[in-house]
Amino acid sequence: MPFGAFVEEVVEFLVVNFSGFFDTISDTLSSMIHGLTGALLWVPPGLMVVLFTVAAHARQRRWGLTVFTAFSFLLIWNLGYWEDTMATLSLVLYATLMCVVIGIPLGIYAAHSQWLYKFLQPVLDLMQTIPPFVYLIPTLTLFGLGVVPGVISTVIFAIAAPVRLTYLGISQVPKELVEAGKAFGCTNRQLLLRIELPAAMSSIGAGITQCIMLSLSMVVIAALVGADGLGVPVVRALNTVDIGKGFEAGLAIVLLAIWMDRFFRQKDAQGASS
Repeated sequence: MPFGAFVEEVVEFLVVNFSGFFDTISDTLSSMIHGLTGALLWVPPGLMVVLFTVAAHARQRRWGLTVFTAFSFLLIWNLGYWEDTMATLSLVLYATLMCVVIGIPLGIYAAHSQWLYKFLQPVLDLMQTIPPFVYLIPTLTLFGLGVVPGVISTVIFAIAAPVRLTYLGISQVPKELVEAGKAFGCTNRQLLLRIELPAAMSSIGAGITQCIMLSLSMVVIAALVGADGLGVPVVRALNTVDIGKGFEAGLAIVLLAIWMDRFFRQKDAQGASS
């Protein structure tokens, strides 16, 4: 079966007929990501470390996370990866935002429409199991070299997490709560906003956190198509067999991943991070 030829023809058709549309998306996303990176780099690193530390303490109220935040970003600054870390942070934040904006509504609709979930399930399986390099090729063709194909590929890889966990959270809302809401005359919108979403928030939060981790795992792959960030020194270290530089860049990725996981982790009812 000429499946590969068919996919290639589809991509060529999109390039020929919708190149202006994809260029607009690429320019817009690139401007937004580089704008956020520029804003983060405009603030002096020392002041930025203080802001990150204060934000971490204000959000989680845990001194362990506060000390870890200060230590991690000071170490990253000392190792010379501050600019790359800010570029990676921008990429991950935008990729996660896109996953949340698309994935959570999809998960909500799938929880209320069984046929939609049956359709999405194999699609999500395919998006998560197919090697990222495979869909990196058409995204590179459509959006050109730079940070945008890296972000789009990251979204394709990570969006399954918020969709699945939102679906799971909404589906596991006790039927008694929903029936009680209907008995009190709640509309479907009120049921969603006042009962289902609050009850499913723990699962939705876990989906967002997992999405962040999956996005960070794509940093090195995104660097192969021109995305800035911590993936660039890792790729350079791989090409030059520079063990020290590769370890330092990998350590920066690990520290950023741990910080983002702890920072965005949702609190439970007792105030401890879940």
